[in-house]
Amino acid sequence: MKVFHGATAIISRPLVWVGRKNLDFGEGFYTTDIKSQAINWAKRYADIRGEKPVVNIYDFDKEEVRKEFRYLTFERYDREWMEFIVANRTGKKAWQKYDVVEGGVANDRVIDTIEAYISGLISAEMAIAELSKHAPNNQICILRQEIIDNYLHFVKSEALSKGR
Repeated sequence: MKVFHGATAIISRPLVWVGRKNLDFGEGFYTTDIKSQAINWAKRYADIRGEKPVVNIYDFDKEEVRKEFRYLTFERYDREWMEFIVANRTGKKAWQKYDVVEGGVANDRVIDTIEAYISGLISAEMAIAELSKHAPNNQICILRQEIIDNYLHFVKSEALSKGR
């Protein structure tokens, strides 16, 4: 399958340990199968950094990885997804049990709900009710370098125009 990574640089050989700490699905290399989502991320980071946006394109052998590695998939924004996101964002590293995690992004549409739940302003039930109103987009976080080296193949990068 084709996957995409929005950035401000060409990333022909991704490294899992370069990622930021306490993200949704852990400290890994994030991709998506939604090109427009990667483009939006690239433009967002480019605006912040004053650099040029780039979308990197890869072939990912998802089915083979699913057979050989610990692959966790979240189909929807639900309690299991929310608790996993909260654990990772608060430093509990729930992601360490897996090699790849796939599911919805805790983005601008849902992050306020997650933060309200973390802060204790709303209950889990209230958060789930709010989250269920949204269809998840998609992110795939690769947490093992071995998977990148053997199952993620750089195809090309595309320079994008600045601005949203």
